[in-house]
Amino acid sequence: MRLAGKLRMAFFPLPVTEADRIRSFLRFPEGGCAAMDPCVGDGIAFATLTRDATVHRYGIELDSYRAVQARERVENVTQGNALETHCPTESISLLYENSPYDHELGQDHNERMERLFLSHTYRWLKPGGVLVLVIPAERLEECSRTLAMQFRDSRVYRLTEPCCVRYKQVVVLAVRRTRRERERMQDADITRARLQYSSLARNMAQLPVLPEVADTAYEVPESGPMQVVYRGLPLDEIEDLLPGSGAYRQAGRLFFPEPSGISGRPLISLKSGAVGLLAVGGGLDGIFGSGDDRHISAWQLQKHTDRFEETDDAGTLTIHERERFAHELALVLVTGQTAILK
Repeated sequence: MRLAGKLRMAFFPLPVTEADRIRSFLRFPEGGCAAMDPCVGDGIAFATLTRDATVHRYGIELDSYRAVQARERVENVTQGNALETHCPTESISLLYENSPYDHELGQDHNERMERLFLSHTYRWLKPGGVLVLVIPAERLEECSRTLAMQFRDSRVYRLTEPCCVRYKQVVVLAVRRTRRERERMQDADITRARLQYSSLARNMAQLPVLPEVADTAYEVPESGPMQVVYRGLPLDEIEDLLPGSGAYRQAGRLFFPEPSGISGRPLISLKSGAVGLLAVGGGLDGIFGSGDDRHISAWQLQKHTDRFEETDDAGTLTIHERERFAHELALVLVTGQTAILK
């Protein structure tokens, strides 16, 4: 995954407009049901998919900050890794999944996270339950075995919001097969379905666009509340306890040394070269002034390249490039104004 994706912890939420369109496909029972989002994020998309229905909502989120956000919209949120979380098999009626778009890095294997999440969570879905799977189109092939063997009445639509187009996202709507339906399947049926998913993965343009108004309905079956159990490490608790450990205190002196401060006045006036070195070395950074002139200053050294061309009498063009360094001072005033002095 690119660095930008890692910084976001692979969080690429489904736009609300696309969630609204998917919501029109779902018919929830009056008696209530249980729904799960194993990568709930901030919970906005999941809340949109299940709005105006009697639903026991369950979510899993790795990031602690987003887990707090999700709890404002989803009543049952577990913070942790979904792959280390367990709930009763065949207990939920709706599974919405928009898993990280990344590879799992392991000693013995390197698999796509989309396939791993689907193979881990589909067992939670009861027979007749509805799957809403949002993935990049090219990942349909990796997920084709599980989709072909475990689900029927599948429909694949292309998403059209700008961020969805960027990641070539599609949504798969399908119904979990019963045990009897799986036993009746022939190898040829599974092979045919997998080939169809692989064809769609290679030819995304042939997929229909997710319509504004649903062209079919998926009936979500009834189900009751359940219990989600997280069996992984309590990462936030470990992070809070870590600074109190002896090993951390010993290593902290190496990795987090105390910043050295520069104070006092020089014995003699500094020359311009010494002032420049002191400035770019951080010796003149700090808070200065008073009243409206109070400000934060930060110096840095910038490299500039001057380029000019020269043509001799024979018509030969020579390009000259010279590098030079210049000081820049960034200022932030108490009034909110900012400036960069070069």
